[in-house]
Amino acid sequence: MDIKQLIGEATEYDKKLSLEAKKPKSWCKSVSAFVNTLGGALIFGIADNDEIVGLENPNSDAEKISEIIKTRMDPIPEFRLRFEQVEDGKVLIILDIFKGEETPYYYSGDGVLEAYVRVGNESVKATSTELKRLVLRGRNTSYDSQISTYKVEDFAFSKLRERYKKWTGNSFDEKDLISFGVANEQGYLTNAGALVADESPIRWSRIFCTRWNGLNKSGGTIDAFDDAEYSGSVLSLIDNGEAFIKRNAKLMWRKTANSREEMPEYVERSYHEALVNALAHRDYLVNGSEVHIDIYDDRMEIYSPGGMPDGSIIQDRDPLTVPSTRRNPVLADIFNRLGYMERKGSGFGKIIGGYEFQINYDESKKPSFRSDRYQFTVVMPNLNYNVPQNVPQDVPRNVPQKKESNPLEIQILNMIKKDNKISTEKMAMTLGISSKTVKRHIKDIGIVRFIGRGSNGHWEIIDD
Repeated sequence: MDIKQLIGEATEYDKKLSLEAKKPKSWCKSVSAFVNTLGGALIFGIADNDEIVGLENPNSDAEKISEIIKTRMDPIPEFRLRFEQVEDGKVLIILDIFKGEETPYYYSGDGVLEAYVRVGNESVKATSTELKRLVLRGRNTSYDSQISTYKVEDFAFSKLRERYKKWTGNSFDEKDLISFGVANEQGYLTNAGALVADESPIRWSRIFCTRWNGLNKSGGTIDAFDDAEYSGSVLSLIDNGEAFIKRNAKLMWRKTANSREEMPEYVERSYHEALVNALAHRDYLVNGSEVHIDIYDDRMEIYSPGGMPDGSIIQDRDPLTVPSTRRNPVLADIFNRLGYMERKGSGFGKIIGGYEFQINYDESKKPSFRSDRYQFTVVMPNLNYNVPQNVPQDVPRNVPQKKESNPLEIQILNMIKKDNKISTEKMAMTLGISSKTVKRHIKDIGIVRFIGRGSNGHWEIIDD
């Protein structure tokens, strides 16, 4: 190991000027964090400014380190102590901490029992959700493989069967529920099974979709042009999320000698991959938080609860070299069998690569990623934002520029034709959007008016 290369603190290393034997928590929390995450090393004898100062009594310090770990850590982690002699005969102690299999590993002392995790270059106290995750890891299991209290007989799996038939050409048999990890032999669903059921009982598996007015969430008089909330099977969430994006994405095009070249705002391959990854790898232990699709004038963001599974920060890494780590291996395997994702973990590359093949792409429009311990967000720029406006444009994708040709407005018109007393609330519920969005689309249609008031009124189509 070249000590001089360890400048600053990183995810895998911490540096300490000296051994604080009377304040063991100051460094034992790093031991706990390393063993609970991916392992790492503590180097004693280096100052905060990276000056190598060495230790006065390295042999005595090494004995104390070993004793403190054995008395203050529960369970005792696997570690290795070694000496490193550097310039001018100075001696450092390197404490290697190996990733633990019996998580969580606690620091015990001062009347407290605390577990820590590594987030970026910090050792932070584990939240209740992170503790649950560590307990599952210590049992060599995951959230999605846990058996739920829900019975197979109470749920339908039409979306799963339909997708399986479409992808493989084969029918989905009852025994496949067990081989897929959807249920156990006693007839109870796993959490993965509850997530793919048509009417998923896991309420926080929903997605919230919003097309904002402007560049942020406070865009002016009308904060949102369109919004929708979807629940149910995670398989239907993929379809509904992509449909929302498509109806809010415009398509520009430019003429060539023999045809025309399409210039989409967003790349379908990229946002499909981002949405699938958000649903497959999100932290379902985080209750009360959902996947969000937020579309602004200049970008689309897909947010999912839970940071990187290995505790790292994506901004500090090259996304093209990040190895695949599956927080929900059963759900990821189901997605793989249904053709939604691949096992080799090439999601980041697909998101970026999908953009690079577009004729209106440049480096300023490269997708980016950000995370912390609580969330992961994919940011996909609008490829046509700030593009010269003399380029011909179709709105929406592959649909003639007739107002009544908007797919959502066609559905609204059809519902009114079928029931001229239908309420905007019922239309909103049927379409999976808000009443405000329904009212705005009715106004945009321009040929519909409401006669009378309340339940005594009715819709009238002025020019059918």
